Amino acid sequence: MPVLQIDDGGFRLDGEPFRLLSGGLHYFRVHPAQWVDRLRKARLMGLNTVETYVPWNLHQPRPDAFRLDGALDLPGFLDLAAAEGLHVLLRPGPYICAEWEGGGLPSWLLAEPGIRLRTRDPRFLAAVDDYFARLLAPLQSRLATNGGPVLAVQVENEYGAYGDDTAYLEHLAGSLRRFGVDVPLFTCDQPVDLERGALPGVLATANFGSRSAQHLAALRAHQPDGPLLSTEFWIGWFDRWGGPHVVRDPDQAARELDELLATGASVNFYMFHGGTNFGFTNGANDKHTYRPTVTSYDYDAPLDEAGDPTAKFAAFREIIAKYAPVPAEPVPARAARLALPRVPLTHSAGLLECAPALGDAVESPYPLTMEQLGQDFGFVLYESVLPAAGPALLEIEQVRDRAQVFLDGQPVGVLERESHEHALAFRVPRAGSVLSLLVENQGRVNYGPGIHDRKGLPGAVLLDGAELAGWTSRPLPLTSLEEVPFAAAPRAPIGPAFHRGRFELTEAADTFLHLDGWTKGNAWINGFALGRYWSRGPQRSLYVPAPVLRAGANEIVVLELHAAHRARTVDFREAPDLGPTEE
Repeated sequence: MPVLQIDDGGFRLDGEPFRLLSGGLHYFRVHPAQWVDRLRKARLMGLNTVETYVPWNLHQPRPDAFRLDGALDLPGFLDLAAAEGLHVLLRPGPYICAEWEGGGLPSWLLAEPGIRLRTRDPRFLAAVDDYFARLLAPLQSRLATNGGPVLAVQVENEYGAYGDDTAYLEHLAGSLRRFGVDVPLFTCDQPVDLERGALPGVLATANFGSRSAQHLAALRAHQPDGPLLSTEFWIGWFDRWGGPHVVRDPDQAARELDELLATGASVNFYMFHGGTNFGFTNGANDKHTYRPTVTSYDYDAPLDEAGDPTAKFAAFREIIAKYAPVPAEPVPARAARLALPRVPLTHSAGLLECAPALGDAVESPYPLTMEQLGQDFGFVLYESVLPAAGPALLEIEQVRDRAQVFLDGQPVGVLERESHEHALAFRVPRAGSVLSLLVENQGRVNYGPGIHDRKGLPGAVLLDGAELAGWTSRPLPLTSLEEVPFAAAPRAPIGPAFHRGRFELTEAADTFLHLDGWTKGNAWINGFALGRYWSRGPQRSLYVPAPVLRAGANEIVVLELHAAHRARTVDFREAPDLGPTEE
């Protein structure tokens, strides 16, 4: 593959002038069996490059474990991009934001008391260096200097919005170089943060979604020579639970793109294809109020969540054709979809009752956080025996993020971080009653100082003003449901419960799981974690990729935390419901 050069006049590829026409495509948000399809469509829209982040937290789930297999086969993804004739912009972090759990930083870092993330804290830098060593060795052959597709590698991510320690960025750049990255490096920041986030001697780039000429002028004022690149040209946005489904008019977005390309600048669409926050991988924001991100990362992108071209695909292709050759091949048609109404979920199991089969309880004087338990995602079940009967006031210093409260297995209330709720009054029926708190990690904060987001119950728990001591903390990561003791149930159990159904298909195809009448929880198909659902909206369906289905027998499991659908049925439909848009 050609090698990218940077000079005062712009980008060059093997000495010839070159413009990056790139789009965001995160391999970890797309089923690996669909990578080829998405990459092909990127080329057909007229792109010559794709960009991807690298989620450290998935690749290194524990300090002594590293994964580059299956859905995390980054070398394989890069090889497929090369086979499609596409270059790659690689953004390995260590911090990625991306509306991703913890901004991609592993949760085990937060098991270190007082650690300062994204700084020169020696504990953080040692972990970053180890991550880079493990990640970059298998990627050497994929660098453009060795004939691979990776043209350039990003240092950190929007660091200027977080800090201004140039020595920290210098350490990261030095570490990338030390572990073999010999292609150009670059940083990216919003225009107002360029001075804080740039690194001398490294290409600075800008992130924005409108007023291209103005923002590129700010970038040029900061960096008088060299290429102009918008590393994140925002053409859509993400959604949060309880908000509207955010969309952006295709024609207006295309006009903004035209304005950008008319300046001669290079571009990376954020996103070309958003994909899905499968499982428990969504992030959250906390600017004085905690706001978790939804499962869908559709992003109102040129390819929708299921990988089908949208109106933006055609509009952007038409604009790109004004500035660069676009393949003459036709725009791909929408993929086949399947519909299957009213699938019954006939077998159930109460979560509190089967919790011992899903995680081992740890005894301690006070509740342990998820990070102290060595847990990334899911739930923790905290339990304590109450000393006396009568009216009681429960006060929890920090709920991270949503606590369902039970007395002797009966629900008595919910406390939500998002609603700034910390106290709950109830009557204890007897001395020796068991207080249970099922606490959900709804997504670690991915932006700003809130990334130090320890989960569970990280503060004091008081009962009638006195700290309650004597707890068990039971991690429930729900990475496997094989031990759930399902049984035929004519009625749904009271409280949180798993519900299982089976259905037959003649052939697999993309579809959308609709959970009308259900309240809040998670869903799995054939053991594949689709993600969270919540009647709060806006999202009211979950994308089911065709590769997780099969001809013949299939299984669906729904964990409902509150009230199940009266008939305990779900629907598979051909179209998604991402919710109402802003007026």
